[in-house]
Amino acid sequence: MKDIKRIVLTGGPCAGKTTALVRIIEHFSNLGFKVFTVPEVPTLYSQGGWSYLTPNPKLYYEGELAILETQLALEDSFMRLAETCTKPAVVVCDRGTLDISAYIAPEMWDDITRRCHTSTNQLRERYDAVLHLVSAADGAEQYYTVATNSTRYEQANEEGLQLARDLDKKVNKAWTGHPHLRVINNHDDFDTKLRRVLKEISNVIGIPQPIEEERKYIVELTGELPECIVSDIKQTYLVADPGCEVRLRRRSWGGEVVNVHKTKKRVSPTEVLETERQVSNALYESLLQQADPYRATIHKTRQSFIWKGQYFELDTYHEPVDDLLVLETKGIAQQESVNFPPFIKVIEDITGNRQYYNYNIALRR
Repeated sequence: MKDIKRIVLTGGPCAGKTTALVRIIEHFSNLGFKVFTVPEVPTLYSQGGWSYLTPNPKLYYEGELAILETQLALEDSFMRLAETCTKPAVVVCDRGTLDISAYIAPEMWDDITRRCHTSTNQLRERYDAVLHLVSAADGAEQYYTVATNSTRYEQANEEGLQLARDLDKKVNKAWTGHPHLRVINNHDDFDTKLRRVLKEISNVIGIPQPIEEERKYIVELTGELPECIVSDIKQTYLVADPGCEVRLRRRSWGGEVVNVHKTKKRVSPTEVLETERQVSNALYESLLQQADPYRATIHKTRQSFIWKGQYFELDTYHEPVDDLLVLETKGIAQQESVNFPPFIKVIEDITGNRQYYNYNIALRR
């Protein structure tokens, strides 16, 4: 069977998904791929007469159930179409099944997934990557509009902007734990946001990408963090060939566990090829037998949050060091400024400092 990648494009209101889809089709078609796009199912139902705001609880429930059933059926149909192609194909979903959980109560979500004979974990594993485009309501308010979506309830006023920000965070949280969840920041230049989308999809389908340094800082925490996603991470490096880095990571949050095997291979002095796959608990334990004896397992707590349209990860290290707090930015263009939160005090810029690469932190002293 062909290895066809299924990718979700998601995010809060007015995040740029529609424009991004057009760019994705054009870019990867020019590279010889057949691009299939699964339409946004909730919008189909809203345009067809169903409303999130209905006072009829039975109608609301049946609508959410229908959306999940249709989403599953459409995705499966497009995957079958992709399998018949003679040239490489990729399937891009305008939102995915887990988006639905951000809009309804947990009890209803559990009920409709049971009705569809599935679960949150099974739905998460359907996708090879999830790209979350941050809503313009968070950090790019001047570009927020309802003109591009007549069914959008979050209006372009302060109350609507806050609703959009809250929804953006709920959608991001719904996808927590996916091994290839990437948050695509807002930028001064929207083209920069779109280029990041194309870069991440290229990574997923195996096109080598230029080596880029994410900005990293040693920091102190001077106040309370906003609402964030807290994860416990254990990261073990495995024995690998020269020029290749193999990492095994276990991430735990809220009673859930996800294991990810990642390979990073330098294919030229300026390009790297990265591959990720989720592995079962049994395979995780087996792969630990291949641990690099010269490197210790890294244990850290990660707090992930969005601040003024930019995505941050704050790592508190416990082993093999226990006095290190590192803030890492994700997807901020080289020419852009970092919107440092007021509760963060920067001690040192360690971007590109190999001493602070996790691979080197793990070295046994």
